[in-house]
Amino acid sequence: MDFLLLFKAVVLGILEGLTEFLPVSSTGHLIIANDALNFTGEQAKVFDIFIQLGAILAILWHYRAKVTTVAKGLARDPAATRFVTNLAIAFLPAAVLGLLFHKAIKTYLFSPVTVAMALIVGGIVILAVEHLKPAPRIDSVDAMTWRDALKVGVAQSFALFPGVSRSGATIMGGLIFGLSRTAATEFSFFLAIPTMLAATSYDLLKNLSILHSEDIPIFAAGFVFAFISARIVVKTFLIYVAKHDFKPFAYYRIVLGALVLWYFT
Repeated sequence: MDFLLLFKAVVLGILEGLTEFLPVSSTGHLIIANDALNFTGEQAKVFDIFIQLGAILAILWHYRAKVTTVAKGLARDPAATRFVTNLAIAFLPAAVLGLLFHKAIKTYLFSPVTVAMALIVGGIVILAVEHLKPAPRIDSVDAMTWRDALKVGVAQSFALFPGVSRSGATIMGGLIFGLSRTAATEFSFFLAIPTMLAATSYDLLKNLSILHSEDIPIFAAGFVFAFISARIVVKTFLIYVAKHDFKPFAYYRIVLGALVLWYFT
């Protein structure tokens, strides 16, 4: 076994879990880290996609009670039906645009420089939203209408651009459209489940031919450490957003983006 490659897998798994649900762009961080670790090529791209499943499992585990309740009540509970319908509606914009522009995005936008620019612009947007301080009118994901879900879904589609951050786009979109900080964050987490599962499954099925049995330990290590680090982040982040704003993440994005631009240009 290549222990250096295993070490890289562990580092990238931890990085995926730490950044997937924060408004800092996990994809952006992985692109930069892959380049720094010299872990590139088609296998590396599939690895980055696969370890997202570890982060998804962390969300499912954290909200297992809610997921179980919704699954059991889907056929007879209007609240459960509305919740699932809202997720489906919010999922659609990014799904449609992703299918239409997937190849172009993968070909032209996955580079450290484009990610750095997106990090900076995203940081400025977060600061602008925090400055405006939109008044919340929805305190719970269960109080959202399909229109609220659609608006957040449109916001999520901006995250198709690498470096924007899926969680950042959905949380900021939620705040702009009247969700409380907690509701926007939780809906972002729930929306990650169908969005990331669909994107991950699509990419994995397209690239099955380049995977081999000797890749299993590397992929397993990344998956496990992504799950562990994501579990820690989800619990901590929910506690944080209840009492704090998102400005620190904005400043972090801007500084990181500037450093990456300086390094690569």
